[in-house]
Amino acid sequence: MKIALYAFSIFMIVATLMPVVKKDYWTFRVFDYPRFQKLILISALIVIWLTEGYQTLSQVDFGIVFALFLLWAWLIKQIIPYSPFYPKMVISAKKQEEESIELLVANVYQYNDQYDKARQLLEKEQSDIFVLVETDQRWKEEIEVFKSEYPYQVELPIDNTYGMLLYSKLELQNVEINYLINEEVPSIAADITVQGQTVRLHAIHPTPPVPGENTHSTERDAEILMVGKRVKEENIPSIIMGDLNDVAWSYTTELFLKISGMGDPRRGRGMYNTFHAKYPFMRWPLDHFFVSSHFRVKKIKVHNSIGSDHFPISIALVINPATHNEKLEASAEEKEEAEEKIVQGINF
Repeated sequence: MKIALYAFSIFMIVATLMPVVKKDYWTFRVFDYPRFQKLILISALIVIWLTEGYQTLSQVDFGIVFALFLLWAWLIKQIIPYSPFYPKMVISAKKQEEESIELLVANVYQYNDQYDKARQLLEKEQSDIFVLVETDQRWKEEIEVFKSEYPYQVELPIDNTYGMLLYSKLELQNVEINYLINEEVPSIAADITVQGQTVRLHAIHPTPPVPGENTHSTERDAEILMVGKRVKEENIPSIIMGDLNDVAWSYTTELFLKISGMGDPRRGRGMYNTFHAKYPFMRWPLDHFFVSSHFRVKKIKVHNSIGSDHFPISIALVINPATHNEKLEASAEEKEEAEEKIVQGINF
């Protein structure tokens, strides 16, 4: 029992510290995801150690418990921003303000054949714009019933799990289909008009750092940062949406927020976990909306399962030029680091 306790405690200490190492290899980056789970497990370990017999703990045991407690406090500090106990990064709309635009994102899981569940959700929500990712030709055919309600579409059915469908009730202008990093992984950019203002949409789905898919996070990080840099340069109301295959609290996402000047609606509201839909204890936020400082949040919601490994998520936004959301500022070193990561991703 004591040997197992030692082994698991050391594993949790290493697992918690792994994301601190700024390496792109998946064995480091995968530990970014389960932050809340690590907090729960470390809490349980501390309780077990102390109930083992406080009087019989050796100096080594005390050292392990102290290290676990420090990591517990560190994780609490990192998690609190994604709870209602923290100031909202993107402020809430006032009750009297009507929503300007409602958007929905769903990773449908390419091999999921529960098309009716997805259609029922889309019919019920009636979002102004929805983006579905991991859509192949069959998914395209199953969703075409919405073309009359959504007269503007960008359809990229691909059978490599990186297909994408964007349907809109609002006219799409200046549409771009980009392959920013990988020639098999598309992204979409388009303009819409909301209350007389041009809003730039970016829909992305970069590759995850997992074995069998992409052993490094280099391409994912570069694509996220490249879009963030572009948003900063465009300097107009902007929304980034999609399955980013990265959690809200990762170093890359924080760097992205600093580079782009955008806000994360989750901060100050909750985690809104969207993955994994089939394993309740292994859930974290992978599907995102990021918004420029022109927006306020009316509501944000994670929806019920549609048979995918991801839950759909939607957001209702109010556009208000007088909004003053919190912004993270990038230092000169961070700007240089972002440029280096983009170059590495392009040349990977």
